Amino acid sequence: MSSIDEIIRILKTQHKHSIDEGLVLSAYEFSKKAHFGQKRRSGEPYISHPLAVAEYLARLNMDTDTIVAALLHDTCEDTAITPNDIEKNFGSDVRFLVTGVTKINKLKYHGVERTAENLRKMFLAIAEDIRVVIIKLVDRLHNMKTLEFLPPEKQKRIAVETLEIYAPLSYRLGIGDLKGQLEDLAFPYAYPKEHEWLIKNIQAPFEERKRLIEQLRPIIEEELKKEKIPYSEIHARAKHLYSLYKKLIKYETDINRVFDLVALRIIVPSIEACYGALGVVHKLWRPMPGLVKDYIALPKPNGYQSIHTTVFGPKGYPVEFQIRTAEMHTEAEFGIAAHWSYSEKKSQSAKEYTEKKASFANKKELAWVRQLHAWHKSSQTPEEFLESIKIDFFKNRIFALTPKGDVIDLPEGSTTIDFAYHIHTDIGHGATGAKVNGKIVPLSHALQNGDVIEIATRKNKNPNSDWLEIVKTSAARKHIHSRLNRAQEEKSFNIKNKQDTEIRCIVNDRVGLMKDISNIMTRNKINMEKIISDAKHTPHPIILIHCSIRSLDALKKVIRELKSVKGICEVNYKML
Repeated sequence: MSSIDEIIRILKTQHKHSIDEGLVLSAYEFSKKAHFGQKRRSGEPYISHPLAVAEYLARLNMDTDTIVAALLHDTCEDTAITPNDIEKNFGSDVRFLVTGVTKINKLKYHGVERTAENLRKMFLAIAEDIRVVIIKLVDRLHNMKTLEFLPPEKQKRIAVETLEIYAPLSYRLGIGDLKGQLEDLAFPYAYPKEHEWLIKNIQAPFEERKRLIEQLRPIIEEELKKEKIPYSEIHARAKHLYSLYKKLIKYETDINRVFDLVALRIIVPSIEACYGALGVVHKLWRPMPGLVKDYIALPKPNGYQSIHTTVFGPKGYPVEFQIRTAEMHTEAEFGIAAHWSYSEKKSQSAKEYTEKKASFANKKELAWVRQLHAWHKSSQTPEEFLESIKIDFFKNRIFALTPKGDVIDLPEGSTTIDFAYHIHTDIGHGATGAKVNGKIVPLSHALQNGDVIEIATRKNKNPNSDWLEIVKTSAARKHIHSRLNRAQEEKSFNIKNKQDTEIRCIVNDRVGLMKDISNIMTRNKINMEKIISDAKHTPHPIILIHCSIRSLDALKKVIRELKSVKGICEVNYKML
């Protein structure tokens, strides 16, 4: 259990900023007195809750006012203490933080469909001083740890609320540690059967992959030393359960398609060392095509930076490596709080704050967190509060709603076509018109935060090539290109009975590979007119198959079967 002594120890030994320890101790005594005699449902003294929240925030390196507000955050709601009492004893800034958290607490969430407006406000009207949000998120974290003491119906409601609001909010702030904890604590209450199934089925493959990771650690350590690439830490990272569950749904519960169940994380001192370590990993093990992701060169919108690569490990088993600097690692775990540069000088502007963190990501990527300026006067109602503290927290993102109230996250400037493709590829292809907030608009209409969109569709329709000039998302553009290419290929097949085609296989050569390829072609009644094998091609041999294909569907079927053959890494084709 947290204690004030532990908080003070953290402030003295780990904290980067000047902290008024006397004010923190005064806040503790004030809160302890206000909550005297109160107990949580777990039976613990109530003071244990604000202490736990304050300790977590101390570890996040937050400023004096934030830690003080954490110790006091329930006093105005659960005791006779008033906001005026808070201001008199601890100042106007602490009062504003405490009242801000109190008013967020008054928002009741009953699911997307029932309270779409409140949900929209929760996403779109985040507190102008991000410290309020951080306090609220940590408050929710500790409450989730005692969820077992609440009635079942309340457990489920709070758990779903956590998964749908608070965990995504943590992600937007880049606080990966908090997001992961919130999701994993909520998961068994929100989806108990799914959680039970996952626990039952994950243990064996998890242990297997953990053993594999441990075998690789000394290999990579030795090679890094040989190449004189410094590193401070190499450790295994297990994927959070809820994140794993979501990925398994995407992959039809096939655990073998989840390559990052356990990943090996390499912490190095510099960006140069990141790329050096990447070279060492690829020297030792062959990278899987398309699974090298450079989030250092191109950070995620929440500022996340790292290099991810998945390689063919021992016996061809896929293994993910994550390579980052110590600073990147801290920022990945604790997000905006990790690089909190709040000044005790109250006049520090949002611009000054952003400029200090220019190295974190470029200004465009920081747009959604750059408005850290003064609080407005406290409002009397939650609605007024939320309205008064709107910021462009998600400035480069917009949140549109389906008619059922589901929230769709899109880049700023996205059109109704982007929205349609985000819902489903077929809805995008078949889009014929759109309504925004009940009014008919062109498909090129740029969406705004909170818009409710309806898409009219027609079956067996192809997208218009002009859409490529309209859409803003790469996903929509990719789907449009793919469908237009397919339409052109179908047209080619319709012109003549058979289409001369070259199938290109990138392979790991093995005994019996050609026989397996030949069997697939024979089974599909496709005559191989010419086979060209380039064994000298590095790093992987290439097999070219010239044949005549009767239809595009037949070609797609053959390619799917070829991709499933052991030793074939990649398959593509072109019309001759």
